[in-house]
Amino acid sequence: MRRLKIYSLVAAMAMISSCQKSLLYPTPTTQISDISAFDTPERIFGQVYGLYGQLKDGNFFGERYQIYNEVRGEEFINLKGNAFTALQTWNFSVNSNAQEVENLWSSAYKTINATNVFLDGMTAKGNTIVDAATADNYTGEAKFIRGLSFYSLLQLYARPYWDNPTTNPGLVIYLEGNKNPASYQKARSTVADSYKQALSDLDSAENLLPESYEDNSKGQNTTRATKGAAIAIKTRVYLSMGNYDQVIAEANKIVSPAAPFQSSAGLALVANIKDAFASINTTENIFSLPFTSADVDAPGTQNSFAEYFLPSSLGGKAEYSLNASGIVAEATWGASDARRDFVTISGGSPYLIKFSTPSPYTDWAPIIRYSEVLLNLAEALVRKNNTVNAQAVALLSAVRHRSDPSVTYTTASFASATALLDAILLERRIEFLGEGLRGPDITRQGIAFPAKGAASSTAPTSPNYIWPMSADELNQNKLAVPN
Repeated sequence: MRRLKIYSLVAAMAMISSCQKSLLYPTPTTQISDISAFDTPERIFGQVYGLYGQLKDGNFFGERYQIYNEVRGEEFINLKGNAFTALQTWNFSVNSNAQEVENLWSSAYKTINATNVFLDGMTAKGNTIVDAATADNYTGEAKFIRGLSFYSLLQLYARPYWDNPTTNPGLVIYLEGNKNPASYQKARSTVADSYKQALSDLDSAENLLPESYEDNSKGQNTTRATKGAAIAIKTRVYLSMGNYDQVIAEANKIVSPAAPFQSSAGLALVANIKDAFASINTTENIFSLPFTSADVDAPGTQNSFAEYFLPSSLGGKAEYSLNASGIVAEATWGASDARRDFVTISGGSPYLIKFSTPSPYTDWAPIIRYSEVLLNLAEALVRKNNTVNAQAVALLSAVRHRSDPSVTYTTASFASATALLDAILLERRIEFLGEGLRGPDITRQGIAFPAKGAASSTAPTSPNYIWPMSADELNQNKLAVPN
């Protein structure tokens, strides 16, 4: 069913219990006063959790956003030709009416509107109901979610930052809750201004959020936004912008100058990469979205990593195998590397089993891990200095050696800055396989999407290099312009 954007008039204020699928369709804002959403601390706290529930809607971060960004790259082969499981995204044939284009836009803007309505309510009343520190915490969480949402939309619906960011259209920036259809008549901001807003939210979140939560019994330090999470996402944002000085500045807040790399709040690589996916509550998982076996909280049909990537022999739907000519064929990715265990052969084809829980597919969704921050920093150091930077080598070596103890890099391992940069980019393809980083990594570099299977290469100059605008948005917002 098409989710028309008009339904994003609904607000998050009815999300008073838990992060459940049934709470992703809450009460319209015109009825909010009837339920006195900001009358008690308990109701306000429930709404905060509701914001995370909206973020992990199946059409957004739970887990289609990551899947779309993976299958746009070269690492996966579509097996079933199913239009409902990202076929058009995989072969770069989406149009404005494509279900993925419309549904992700709608879900992301529902999330943004939910944060806006919550922030409006906190200003109007909520800040008088809870103490100042708690109000700051909740406000920081809302801004973190909004900033992450804005940035993520830019990766699919806008030209990359290297391409005329001050003139190319970016997002429609809503900072207040929508309460009537006239609120939708708003032009797109530029790419530069859209990134600026995402960073403004993340900067504010960093200042307002705690380093950790006193009660971590349910993994709150990884499933709720923290100061470290806001900083980590900023390293990703600045890397997409090519602002390497700021990547370094942000990463230095949570990465020690020398190995073993860690933050003052305890962020660090886990010793075994498999442990990073065996539990949501580790030092490596900076921010993640959990799922439970309850039907209302599973990602849902045709949304989850395991349904797309897991072979049928292990309980998946085998929508995509790994590309036998992709990263799995990389000779320098040694057989002794523990990450090779995330790949299995079934029916003669390689499959990703990093996410291996069969139906109802409750593998948690990793949003950002500490290893990404280390590699973001390493890349920025090399690109800024154009040298075989010793710290960059050490950061790269930490990630590789963690999974393959037979490999330890030194500056002598690389003949040039280009060779070191190539190694860092290759490491990203291995380390984050299936986690949703491949598409943005390609577009921020301004390189073509490689051909794979029956899908042709897509050049940076192609209109299909990014997604078109949602037809729903164009139909309802007459000030919005198409890509």
